[in-house]
Amino acid sequence: MPGENLSRDEARERAALLSVDGYEVSLDLRSAVGDAGGEPRTFRSVTTVRFRCNEPGASSFADLVAPSVTSVSLNGRDLDPGEVFDGSRILLEDLAAENELVVYAQCAYSRTGEGLHRFVDPEDGEVYLYTQYEPADARRVFANFEQPDLKAPYRFEVRAPEGWTVWGNGAGELADGVWRFAETKPISTYITCVVAGPYHYVTDTYTRTFEDGTKLEIPLGAMCRKGLAPHFDADDVFLVTKQGLDFFHDHFDYPYPFGKYDQAFVPEYNLGAMENPGLVTFREEYIFRGKVTQASYEARANVILHEMAHMWFGDLVTMEWWDDLWLKESFADFMGTFANVGATRFEDAWITFANRRKAWAYRADQLPSTHPITADIRDLEDAKLNFDGITYAKGASVLKQLVAYVGQDAFLEGSRRYFKRNAYGNTRLGDLLSVLAETSGRDMTAWAASWLQTAGVNSLTPQVLLDTEGGRIAELAILQEAPESHPELRPHRIAVGLYRRTPEGAVERYARVETDVHEPRTVVAELAGAEAPELVLVNDDDLTYCKVRFDETSLVTLRTHLGALTDPLARALCWSALWNMTRDALLPARDFVDLVLRFAGRESDIGVLQMLHTWANSALAHYAVPDWRETGGELLAEGALRELREAEPGSEHQLAWARFFASVATAEPDLKLLTDLLDGTVEIDGLEVDQELRWAFLGPLAAHGAADESVLAAELVRDDTASGKRHQVRCLAARPSAPVKAQAWAQVVESDALSNALVEATISGFQQPSQRELTAPYAQLYFAAIERVWRERSIQIGMDVVRGLFPAYQDRPETLDATDAWLEAHRDAAPALRRLVLEARDDLARALRAQECDAAAGR
Repeated sequence: MPGENLSRDEARERAALLSVDGYEVSLDLRSAVGDAGGEPRTFRSVTTVRFRCNEPGASSFADLVAPSVTSVSLNGRDLDPGEVFDGSRILLEDLAAENELVVYAQCAYSRTGEGLHRFVDPEDGEVYLYTQYEPADARRVFANFEQPDLKAPYRFEVRAPEGWTVWGNGAGELADGVWRFAETKPISTYITCVVAGPYHYVTDTYTRTFEDGTKLEIPLGAMCRKGLAPHFDADDVFLVTKQGLDFFHDHFDYPYPFGKYDQAFVPEYNLGAMENPGLVTFREEYIFRGKVTQASYEARANVILHEMAHMWFGDLVTMEWWDDLWLKESFADFMGTFANVGATRFEDAWITFANRRKAWAYRADQLPSTHPITADIRDLEDAKLNFDGITYAKGASVLKQLVAYVGQDAFLEGSRRYFKRNAYGNTRLGDLLSVLAETSGRDMTAWAASWLQTAGVNSLTPQVLLDTEGGRIAELAILQEAPESHPELRPHRIAVGLYRRTPEGAVERYARVETDVHEPRTVVAELAGAEAPELVLVNDDDLTYCKVRFDETSLVTLRTHLGALTDPLARALCWSALWNMTRDALLPARDFVDLVLRFAGRESDIGVLQMLHTWANSALAHYAVPDWRETGGELLAEGALRELREAEPGSEHQLAWARFFASVATAEPDLKLLTDLLDGTVEIDGLEVDQELRWAFLGPLAAHGAADESVLAAELVRDDTASGKRHQVRCLAARPSAPVKAQAWAQVVESDALSNALVEATISGFQQPSQRELTAPYAQLYFAAIERVWRERSIQIGMDVVRGLFPAYQDRPETLDATDAWLEAHRDAAPALRRLVLEARDDLARALRAQECDAAAGR
């Protein structure tokens, strides 16, 4: 990987020297099928690049990662590939003012989801291809200048096996055995795309008539593997797509600029989705093979709209370098929820944002690797790791505040001017701030300095002083704190809500005030004299980005009446705050588990409920003291089964509780119930045990030794699909056996035979919280292996291994010491690798602090 890295300084030097007029790329993918004779599969790639150099006689380089280069020609002069190509770069010397580079190469199909990924469907043997490039893997498919600010138009032509269809960014036609695609608008290398294979393809059309009478017609397409076609609800995908296009046309006043709009759901995808203009790619798990809750449909809609927002924020206008990655990802994350609420049936999507997306941001912002939203990205490895909760969810949270700060109309007008001024170009932070200053009349400098250029999360705590009778507020103040590592106190626009119980027992808001918080202590004068509250909710309505704390009275109210809060967003914010307190060792894990047991059954929002299930599992696995885990697990299983039986038959809440019950089942009677549900000898009214739920039950059965290899093999016969294979691999690696663990470790760490999806499944099965003793020997092996893995494997696989196999379940001080020893001994290791280990170390240290808090509660 180090030889394939590209630094920011190198990119800036090249951008100052070169400008690109256009690419012509010819790919021959006919080698994707047939017998490769045991040799690694490659395909022919021919690239012609026309570019200018403003310093004739200067030298530069093109990017290409390929097993071999057949020929290189620069301005009609043949170059020796052995002299100019080093495996990742092509040296270009004595450049002219106008240049033409022609490169013939043999490029490799990928099994890691990077570059041109090749997938063989085990169900029918069909081969499917797709590309995935962000941040810099287009060079694995064709020679180019791989950086976002060297935009250019592209013409692709592709030869494919007979009977296949090929899609690209532009419209394509097949003639004389060659697929030829319309030239693209000027775009960056990382958002070019090719999808090829016998995909199931459905079409529709979007039409729009604008106020001036002009009409826009966009051909729509959606595709998936043939094996998933029976499950593909393309009508719903098209519905959300059309709603999104209407929404963005209404708000952006800039017609969709890239012609057609295809959406491909592809196998073994590393990301959620990718915003390739005209051909968006998604992970195929967004096609649901079994019954799922509305939270899954909402999440899919959010991703569709997120990627659509990128057509403007990212594709039309692109950041200059990855420092300003937030200029596309934060905006798309905000716009995804903004459009979901404003255009689709998912009107409560801001609740999901507050509960789920912000949890991701809060965690990332407390890691030692936290960074400002506008980050310092030194090279491509840094860029790869910065697709994180800061860039996405914190950035989106801050944009939500910005909308409140400058006003929605000014924000959207600023966006419109931003698109028109910078169309098909590249921008930096200042370009956006200047246009928002114009439209809002506000100085954006101080706001940007506080929110975009500093790291860390503030905590806001209410301080309530009552009058002498205790019936009214004498003074209510908000205390703002910041961690020592990031001491910045920021300006917050917040709502403070006062809540109390009604005679019927509900907890409802009776007063609300918006105020600005700047200082360590801010008095909310408007609330003086108000009736004494039972609950004070700082950041009511989720206007700012902060960790919410409670005064003692409020905390007592939540411990006894959390489920009685009638407002679902307020309830979600309280749950999020309580979870942050658990992570920060301010609330014992057993107390959080108790709150879930008592109040989760009254949670109406299905997304919040599923998040509570996830948090309860984490609290038990990581934050509970070891000698209470068995008790806590029994309590969760008992409570989950009770809620499962009491849930409305056939409801999504019933499904959620069934999945949660399976995840916490450990006792023999609970495991037997799962087995009986699988066999059909026991039924729960309304619960359909479809194929996906069967695998959800088989996972814990395998992990606890109640489903052996023969049972899992029989299930694969029942579900002989790519999805079934991934589930089986996960379950096989979960079995409680030393030889099983040794085999799984070897398959992931010592071999590169598994695809990215099967690596992920194997790691997931290997790491089981109930198997701490079984996996203990691998802690030492982990630290011995990770530097080699990082050096030898692709960055995606390296990230999966380093993150996934860290001995997090060896939650003892000795593991923390071993981590520190590795970091001390490997100060010169790749910075991206050190960052991953530092993050894992921080999670482990946090878990140990939380366990101390939980132990104190148990004494």
